[in-house]
Amino acid sequence: MEGANQKQHSFEDIKAWQLARDFRRNIYKITKIFPREELYCLTSQMRRAAISIPSNIAEGYGRYNFQENIQFCRMARGSLVEILDQLHVALDENYINQEKFYNLYNEGRDVEGAINGYIGFLKEQQLKYRN
Repeated sequence: MEGANQKQHSFEDIKAWQLARDFRRNIYKITKIFPREELYCLTSQMRRAAISIPSNIAEGYGRYNFQENIQFCRMARGSLVEILDQLHVALDENYINQEKFYNLYNEGRDVEGAINGYIGFLKEQQLKYRN
């Protein structure tokens, strides 16, 4: 059978999704130490945004349309930047120390770079298939 050994591609192969998944795990881990009174505020907001990043990358992939995929990646990037701001809140309120802030902030910037790289790749592919 021709092509039987070919690997099925998936959103899970996308580096940006992989990094976003790890980032989500780390956001969940850090929010476990937040005060109980933040459960329905900052904790919930950060966790929803953290879920949104890899979920939007996956959903965009599943659209099988370059422009829609790019738009979902832009939404993922927006959720990521939202978390970067919320890390400042956590630092300002002394829920995390400077070291944890920098570690998570820099990890978030790495995810942002991967998302931007993936968007660039999608734009190149889109041009390639138009011509």
